[in-house]
Amino acid sequence: MTRGSTIRAKTITPPAPTIPKIPPAQVLPRLAALQTATAAELKDQWRALFGKEPPPFNRPYLVSRLSYRVQELAYGGLKPETRARLEALGEQLDGGNVVLRRIRADSRPLPGTRLVREYDGVQHVVTVRADDFEYEGRPYRSLSAIARHITGTRWNGWTFFGLKGRPGA
Repeated sequence: MTRGSTIRAKTITPPAPTIPKIPPAQVLPRLAALQTATAAELKDQWRALFGKEPPPFNRPYLVSRLSYRVQELAYGGLKPETRARLEALGEQLDGGNVVLRRIRADSRPLPGTRLVREYDGVQHVVTVRADDFEYEGRPYRSLSAIARHITGTRWNGWTFFGLKGRPGA
């Protein structure tokens, strides 16, 4: 070897795992098997169908995602045009704000739901409406405003009324 020459090591990247195509006839039996599979079996399925380690989420999440993946591999996924359209709609709704995107809109109680809370011996009833909340015949934009009206102090309205924190939390 001459002076000043260097030895370069080649980095070998492992081949991407091959994800099996699933015959449509196997979809229903595989979906049924997911419902009774152990956590270890679900994780093995994840590795086989996604080609990577499973996330540390709960069993219902794994079953849900694996069910979708089985169907996706059997029948095909969303078309690129559909994905692009969904992304564009998401951008319109949240302005590209990733935090807003993570908040689930469906975690808000359905319109017509009555939230009941006893505070200082008085029962307070709030009715959920499509775009706001009604308390004592008046509309309020947030549960926190109602909780502040009732207690005179700042409260997270979702916590005050016994819901799990903010929507999406």
